[in-house]
Amino acid sequence: MWRFGFFFHEMAFGLLSVFIPLYIIGFQDASIIGGPLVALGVMMSVATFCSIPASFLWGWLCDATKRCKPFILLSFASSAIILFLMTLPFAQNIILFIVLYVIMQFFHIAHEAPKNVLIAEHYSRDEWEISYGYYKGLTEFGFIIGLAIGFCLSISLFSFTAALSSTVLTTFTFYLCSGLSVVAFILSVLLVADPLLIFERRLVRIERNVDFTWRSVKSASRVLSGINWDGSLKQDSFKLFALAIVLFSLATSIFFTPLPVFLSQGLHLPNSMVYIGYIFTSIGATVGYFFISGRARSMNIRKQMPRYVLYRSLLVFALIGIIQVAFYPTLMSFLILIFLGFCFAVYYILMLSISMELIPAGKSGLFDGLVGLGVALGSFLGPYLVNTYSYVPTYFVAAVLFLLAFITIKIAT
Repeated sequence: MWRFGFFFHEMAFGLLSVFIPLYIIGFQDASIIGGPLVALGVMMSVATFCSIPASFLWGWLCDATKRCKPFILLSFASSAIILFLMTLPFAQNIILFIVLYVIMQFFHIAHEAPKNVLIAEHYSRDEWEISYGYYKGLTEFGFIIGLAIGFCLSISLFSFTAALSSTVLTTFTFYLCSGLSVVAFILSVLLVADPLLIFERRLVRIERNVDFTWRSVKSASRVLSGINWDGSLKQDSFKLFALAIVLFSLATSIFFTPLPVFLSQGLHLPNSMVYIGYIFTSIGATVGYFFISGRARSMNIRKQMPRYVLYRSLLVFALIGIIQVAFYPTLMSFLILIFLGFCFAVYYILMLSISMELIPAGKSGLFDGLVGLGVALGSFLGPYLVNTYSYVPTYFVAAVLFLLAFITIKIAT
């Protein structure tokens, strides 16, 4: 039940995920930063860089206080307030809008680490993938509804131009997202409860150490007895996992940050079709989340996860080919977006579960900080590369980075 607050929260940010990039492109004074695409890259990059220390801060506070609920409520309340402020006249200046967005992201990230801790401590280790998958599947469905609302609003802009101006629809969109955040806040006040005891992650790390010690003793015993040992004493390298997380999120950000502009200007699609493209991506992700939720117990997650990173690389290479030969570009691009969403969902749940095993107590925000580092770099590089070299070279860079993430994970495991 506690997940329903997050459902409405994701509904708001599903709508904003496409609306804000398209909104930034329309700013008349964006040229003072270098143009709309550069302004978008600067805003996303600065916001994400600021969210990195925030991830560590909120994660440390969550572990130090052994409380999750206050930080979740702070995230939802701050989003509601700042989204409301974005409707005011002073926010029509590009610089001030970026400042508001950065502040919102700093507080918005406050729910991520506590949410991860909440699931990890409410469920045993063998249920983590199932629980994370169910949570993400449910919230991704809310994300899809938000995108569908954006699609309907974009259709309204063309169908009822005489009655509804662009300014009215923009204001309504921010009010709606602010209201959804208020609903998320109220539901979380009523439904979210802090874990009574926080010990599951420590227990998992103790079990890992005991298992490694037992394998070491068994290996030494068999070798001294003259018996061949065919087991493995290799331990997961979190440093390599950390590098893979950064590379994967960097590639994802380089690909997705300019994606609304690619669909709108590169494929010459109306704004309504941009929302459809994102809806397809989220549908693929939703299927992926429920797929991993149902299959996690029968999977060797350390062997399966790298495959989906490799698939992600191959799919981006395929998109480059489709752009080059112009082979049904809209249809094929949307199909690729579905599979990209599916692969991301499987990777994310498996990597998050492994990270929660390896991250020490007091540093639960480390996962989101690593993701944020890659996103921050990619948020600027994506629009910059498109603005400088066009879409094909940009997506080639993203595909290569996915391939490097695959190689890094294979070495780590």
